[in-house]
Amino acid sequence: MKRLGTLSGLWNKLNYHCLCESSGLSPKDALWVWPMKKSLLRGTLALCVVGTVACNRLSTPKEEPAAKAENAADLKAEDVPPGPSRATVEAPADVAAAPADAEKTASGLASKVLTPGQGTKKPGPEDVVEVHYTGWTTDGKMFDSSVTRGRPAMFPLNRVIKGWTEGVQLMVEGEKRRFWIPAALAYGDAPQGGAPAGLLVFDIELLKVQEAPKPIPAPADVAAPPKDAKATKSGLHYKVLEKGKGAKKPTATSQVRVHYTGWTTDGKMFDSSMVRGQPATFGLDQVIKGWTEGVQLMVEGEKARFWVPVDLAYNNQPGRPAGMLVFDVELLEIL
Repeated sequence: MKRLGTLSGLWNKLNYHCLCESSGLSPKDALWVWPMKKSLLRGTLALCVVGTVACNRLSTPKEEPAAKAENAADLKAEDVPPGPSRATVEAPADVAAAPADAEKTASGLASKVLTPGQGTKKPGPEDVVEVHYTGWTTDGKMFDSSVTRGRPAMFPLNRVIKGWTEGVQLMVEGEKRRFWIPAALAYGDAPQGGAPAGLLVFDIELLKVQEAPKPIPAPADVAAPPKDAKATKSGLHYKVLEKGKGAKKPTATSQVRVHYTGWTTDGKMFDSSMVRGQPATFGLDQVIKGWTEGVQLMVEGEKARFWVPVDLAYNNQPGRPAGMLVFDVELLEIL
């Protein structure tokens, strides 16, 4: 399966693309936000987006579940970043470690309000936020900044690294806050794809909150595949919900147009083209493995439910939905 930056699979592309489109980030910059699922780090990032709410991504698997390159971040980093800006923002004096007066959460996230905001409403985990931000590693090196690009980023909070998802929910519009995000809530100590390692420091200004649309309820069998579901050698389970027409099926490299909704096994929806009101289009070689394999089993007009094991989904990558994922997919057209 192809990968875009730190994004991977469907989520990667869809979320990443969305992140690029919604946030105005370049494809390379989106890697940090979508992350930061992504895009976006899109979504992603990734800047997930993802996402989705603010983007046209397939995010499911990647900006839309399996995501097309163009939607890949479909996250919204508006493009695969051309690379960090040449201009830099000087690192704060406390970049090496959180000061004693910083607030700390049970997860280990530390933060400090730099400028109070207005009002009391805070974003939810699925809301789309518009922010300005700058990120540094603890040695004071800036690795990304919407400030130097001169335009804010926009992405769903469920499509970024855990530290952003948790931290931005502590803020109100107009607030500026500094975060010290431990590696476990960021990209880890030895991330792949060029993502920054270890504890990361971000200055984030929450400009605007866009409430997420209501999610589509999860099916009753979301927790595990039912007995009447069919299984493939890879461990993918599926069940036809509505029969299609004809006998032609897509190949592993076909371009397809679909409607889909994705849930984690606890019933939480993380992405849906139905909610966005727009079908997703992508190549089956540009999404997560479970989508590449599963959609090839379908014919046009068919609607099926897939239970995608973690190794055919995102392998618990930071900023992506974890564990086994469940998708309802309707194959509208083979392009």
